[in-house]
Amino acid sequence: MQKGIKFLLVLGLGTVLAVAAGCSTTYEYGDAGDAPVYSTGFGPGELQQIADSMTGSLLTFPPIVQVTNERRPVLVVERVKNKTTQHIDTESVTDSIRTRLLRSGKFRFLDKSTDGQTIDEIRRQQEQGLTRQDQAAQFGTQEAAEFILTASLSEIEQRKEEFWTQEKKMVYYKFTMNLKNLRSGILEWADEKEIVKLKSDPRFGY
Repeated sequence: MQKGIKFLLVLGLGTVLAVAAGCSTTYEYGDAGDAPVYSTGFGPGELQQIADSMTGSLLTFPPIVQVTNERRPVLVVERVKNKTTQHIDTESVTDSIRTRLLRSGKFRFLDKSTDGQTIDEIRRQQEQGLTRQDQAAQFGTQEAAEFILTASLSEIEQRKEEFWTQEKKMVYYKFTMNLKNLRSGILEWADEKEIVKLKSDPRFGY
């Protein structure tokens, strides 16, 4: 009788350990472009799609190819405007686009986000007496941007109920980008990327 009880206890403990092992949390690396879709919200997969699509379009546009084959124009990238109802880190989208363009070697960039630090450093070099003045940076000597890159992200959401069996939701994203020549005022290039995300929510066990 005692042997039988011990056997059942061991068997039960083994089952519990097996279930616990099967329910344990696991972690793994993944590629942002292959990230699974968990919601209709804007996520890392959409960020990568947009960055790849927009930079590819700009860098292969014939007039831009001609210009960048001859020289490396100075470009300033404005932060993407968020026109959606979601809280989206548009700075990350902006950084991804700028990084891809910079790595192409076709453009040079002005970083407006560091203007405050730049002014402080130039003033420090000129006023504190710690820097050789023949090497100190000067105000009014930085290059001016020739082009400005602007972009916006908007969304349209639609819902549809199908006879109480399920609810369908569609979110349409449109990312628009423009390249403007600051010296002539001409819009040199524009493109847009569209992304649609769908959700079906079954009801009442259907």
